[in-house]
Amino acid sequence: MRGQEPIDTRSASRESEPWRDARLSPAERADALIPLMTLEEKVAQLVGVWVGADASGGGVAPHQTDMGDGPEWTEAIGQGLGQLTRPFGTAPVDPVAGARSLAASQAEIVQASRFGIPAQVHEECLTGFAAWQATVYPAPLSWGASFDPELIEEMAGRIGRSMRRAGIHQGLAPVVDVTRDYRWGRTEETIGEDPYLVGTLGAAYVRGLEGAGLVATLKHFAGYSASRGGRNHAPVAMGRRELADVVLPPFEMALRLGGARSVMNSYAEIDGMPLAADEATLTGLLRGEWGFEGTLVSDYFSVRFLERLHKVAADGGDAAAIALRAGIDVELPTVDTFGAPLVEAVKSGTASEALIDRALRRVLIQKAEQGLLDEGWQPLPGPAEDVRLDDEESGELALRLAREAVVLLRNDDDVLPLNPAATVALIGPVADDPMAMLGCYAFPNHVGPHPEHGLGLELPTLRESLGRLVPDLGYAPGCAITGDDTSGFAEAVALAARSDVAVLAVGDRAGLFGRGTSGEGCDAVDLRLPGVQAELVQAVLATGTPVVLVLLAGRPYALGDEVAAAKAVLFGFFPGQRGGQALAEVLTGVVNPTGRLPVGVPRDAGGLPATYLAPPLGGPTDVSSVDPTPAYPFGYGLSYTTYEWSGARVLDDVTEWPVDGEVGVEVTVRNAGPRSGAEVVQLYLHDPVAQTTRPVVRLIGYARVPLAAGETARVAFTVPADVTSFTGVHGRRIVEPGDVELRLGRSCAEAVATLPLRLTGPEREVGHLRQLQAPAQIDRNPPEGRG
Repeated sequence: MRGQEPIDTRSASRESEPWRDARLSPAERADALIPLMTLEEKVAQLVGVWVGADASGGGVAPHQTDMGDGPEWTEAIGQGLGQLTRPFGTAPVDPVAGARSLAASQAEIVQASRFGIPAQVHEECLTGFAAWQATVYPAPLSWGASFDPELIEEMAGRIGRSMRRAGIHQGLAPVVDVTRDYRWGRTEETIGEDPYLVGTLGAAYVRGLEGAGLVATLKHFAGYSASRGGRNHAPVAMGRRELADVVLPPFEMALRLGGARSVMNSYAEIDGMPLAADEATLTGLLRGEWGFEGTLVSDYFSVRFLERLHKVAADGGDAAAIALRAGIDVELPTVDTFGAPLVEAVKSGTASEALIDRALRRVLIQKAEQGLLDEGWQPLPGPAEDVRLDDEESGELALRLAREAVVLLRNDDDVLPLNPAATVALIGPVADDPMAMLGCYAFPNHVGPHPEHGLGLELPTLRESLGRLVPDLGYAPGCAITGDDTSGFAEAVALAARSDVAVLAVGDRAGLFGRGTSGEGCDAVDLRLPGVQAELVQAVLATGTPVVLVLLAGRPYALGDEVAAAKAVLFGFFPGQRGGQALAEVLTGVVNPTGRLPVGVPRDAGGLPATYLAPPLGGPTDVSSVDPTPAYPFGYGLSYTTYEWSGARVLDDVTEWPVDGEVGVEVTVRNAGPRSGAEVVQLYLHDPVAQTTRPVVRLIGYARVPLAAGETARVAFTVPADVTSFTGVHGRRIVEPGDVELRLGRSCAEAVATLPLRLTGPEREVGHLRQLQAPAQIDRNPPEGRG
């Protein structure tokens, strides 16, 4: 059926149309509207339009030139429009002027089409609203380093509210891919290498964004981060157990615990099947097993990639039909295969209009939920003058997160905090580079330089920030981030030699598609510092001056024997616009470091991929000469104070744990040092014998515990047996009876206490509705004893 003959709804009272009736459910409104629409009007709701996107020159993504040509604006909106792509995130736009322009564009869309339905507007928001003059928060690896879901939810809520004020409806975040190979350029966009950490923090971000009224979009479903060799878009070699036990759980958590209403497909192919064409995953798993009812949007150009790159489609119409059948509802970023090629495919009988109706229904339901089908809808919730994207509160929130995310890895001889009387040399290529604070999805890096507009925000460097706290700070860059020029070594070495301590700042500059050392398409062949930075480190260490090594990076770099002489090591994972201040405060002792590693730091530049989630044969063995033990393990981090742990036990002294039950475990933590801080209590599972090989340990719970000097807290976890589940020999997720250990520790490699238990009862199959978390409760200054 092609639908009824067109009805001119503009000449009749829209309130008389059922699909305009806000008293009906969104589904009822969608069902009332779909039969009224022509094929062309239906398809128009399944595409975006990207106005102002540059499809020429060196600043665009690969293949964007091939696919950037679309219909003119008036033609594109004549039948209606599903989405508007990045009106703020394509070029520098004054926020107030941008909000007014967006409102005018929406008015044109409403007037141009029969049904007068506004577009859903989406933007990137991984490190904040990716717009000019918007606050840039720390990158997701810094979220992971914070181990602080409450703060991540608060950040996402603030991001969402700023976007809503500007007229945005959907945010393309968070990324809940699990890091599998640190060489992958998009490691900086991930939260870490552990699915529980990624899932809990990803769900927190979703709650914040959705709570602000935005549609959160989970990226990238699924397996994108596990490409061969860490190369962007490379094929993924992954078995079904790794997919089920490592890759998929964060998506489950972000959907169930966060309430995300949109998912974006991965560019990846797994075992020869591109995800954009994978009906079993996008429809069978996501919708059938998990019950997802929201929209599934394509990653930019990924439908056309079925033809151009994957070679599983003959042309655009074929690609559109395949993607639609797989379960993709909306093609982004702009009109391409879901435009004329899809219309022709339906008319020729190679694509089904029923599948278009299926996708359209999801799109219209979501638009109804956001009020976009309502009579009298307004594009802005308030005056355009209220659109301010970087206020004092947002900056302070970015600073709080940056402070929590700085990780202290080494502090020999208590060289930190810096002695106020010491002469300090600041050396290194990222020390005075403001862009070293930002990830590749921050507006200044993502959109590229626009010198005539400036950065649009204050972005103090480490040099500026440390200079405010350290008098007479000496400075020498030493070298550039990339390249082989060592002519600056001599100045840097001389400065270090005449100083009491040298702070040596090395690392990355984020960019896109080879224009940086980290970021999308900026993959690495190994984990040696870029350019000649490793040689600079050696030259400065050779002076004998105590060296504090500071890494500002989007991935962990190898820190083995070659940096063993460094007295202290600090890591900042693209800490955002206030990151320079946070690092300076930690260096000088204004702030006590509390961050913990969301990824391990390797000892050697090669021997990858390797994360801590490995079975026994994935670690050091006597049958291989390669030892993958990291220099610093997942979850590790030091402090300027000390913590004492005591009283670890299983509540009620039980030893048996029913496969369908739960147990409680607790530990008491005391800040025994001289200053306030925060300990991160981590709970790991060890399964000594299982029917399939299991990681030696894996994180199943954690609690960030702020403690004043001398303060004590009792941390209690409620641990459902469901969190022990894994994919068994028959491919089903099970809770298996047998002996297990719960280990309370400061990192995955440092267990403070081991609690043996035995899971009892028959093997139990669990599914998507299993319990996903081991929640923690913190009781401050508890009475002595067990209570």
